[in-house]
Amino acid sequence: MLLQQPPIVVEVLKQPEAAHDISIDYILTMFATAGVVLLVAAVGGLIAGAIFIGIRRLQEGSAPPGDTDHVRLRI
Repeated sequence: MLLQQPPIVVEVLKQPEAAHDISIDYILTMFATAGVVLLVAAVGGLIAGAIFIGIRRLQEGSAPPGDTDHVRLRI
């Protein structure tokens, strides 16, 4: 009378893990990277400044003293 169908078998596999939103670890990594970049820039600026000051002092030391009417500002 009723048509009998064989049962439908569905194989359930393990679900993939949900995608994570921006986590606190990612945010801390961003700030750490920015801190390293700023530190490298500061050290580079100090080195460049020291080089320029050294060059200027060497040039002033090798220049003959002169009697001039203007005032040197030693900046």
